[in-house]
Amino acid sequence: MEILVIGAGVGGLAVARSLLAAGHRVRVFERAAARRTGGAGLTIFSNGNAVLNDLGVSLDGIGGRIDRIDALTSDGRLRTTMNLAHTADRFGFENASVSRRELLERLADGLPDDLVRYGMGCRSVTQDHDRVTATFDDGTTATGDLLIGADGHHSVVRRQLWGEDAVRPASFGTWQSLSRIDIDLTHTHLHLMITGREGACGLIPAGNGLLQWWFDVRWSPADPRPAAPLAELRRRFGHWASPVPEVLAAADEDDLGFFGHHWNKVRRVWGEGRVTLLGDAAHTMPPTLGQGANQTLEDVWALGRELAKGGDPAARLRAYEKTRYPQVSLVSRLARRSPANWRIPPLIGRLFPETSQTTMLTRYSNRLTAAAAG
Repeated sequence: MEILVIGAGVGGLAVARSLLAAGHRVRVFERAAARRTGGAGLTIFSNGNAVLNDLGVSLDGIGGRIDRIDALTSDGRLRTTMNLAHTADRFGFENASVSRRELLERLADGLPDDLVRYGMGCRSVTQDHDRVTATFDDGTTATGDLLIGADGHHSVVRRQLWGEDAVRPASFGTWQSLSRIDIDLTHTHLHLMITGREGACGLIPAGNGLLQWWFDVRWSPADPRPAAPLAELRRRFGHWASPVPEVLAAADEDDLGFFGHHWNKVRRVWGEGRVTLLGDAAHTMPPTLGQGANQTLEDVWALGRELAKGGDPAARLRAYEKTRYPQVSLVSRLARRSPANWRIPPLIGRLFPETSQTTMLTRYSNRLTAAAAG
């Protein structure tokens, strides 16, 4: 089949790899003028790493391995611990923090040079009983047998299918960076998640002397951006226990980026006819579980499995959506309701070798691995 993919982010490049390997003809259209080189880090858990392995993408040599997540209060008391080394041993795939730029490079490696057409913003999508057509901002069109909207939480394809206002702002936003912060934590495999009344902070070693770090604060779209965000972060969080003050002291405002959290209620049916959605276009969620990219990769794996069964393409797209709905809707609800969003820790001093939430999210990778091996 000839398949059009709208969006060349993690989901778009990953699904292109999957479909090309299955023998389909694929064209990818990206609004940006060139491959994105910005952005901070992504957390790839065992489930996402299992899919990358199935796509022939290795994380060897990039990023930093995560063996444990410690959740702390703002005064440094241990709240919970998650043993991710245990899940990696159990399922065969490590958990890691990697830069978005490096992951996109790995996903693009080996793909045809002319696969992605940049500077091609999708304006609309139309279809009849056997073909689907995308119209772009420059007035040109492309026609194929199927179209996959992998164009993120601002998805034009989703708006075409669902109408406006499907995605809603959540109550927090994130200031984030991936930068060289030379503290002891940077050279470990420990992820710290710290919460308090002022907000939340995450610190993840990302390999090669890099630290992925972020601060979550209350936010609404109407809020003005602070003129000096780093000074505001230091004022708000600078009194927290070590290593938060050390990170803020070493931070550079030029490295800071901001994004507001958004979410949508996951629908049982995402697409229509020969059109479907993938990743954030279908299930935008807050980043509190670090599952956004991982659930996108699971979408890729499930879509590839369904299309390989053959038969009516539209029926296969609906089967893909039906397959993904129970898992991704659960993860989305957990992300939205995560205790990390409460910012006032409900549990102090309870230790778990592996939390039930971690077990649930990583156990799925065991099913992915077993199915891929079969």
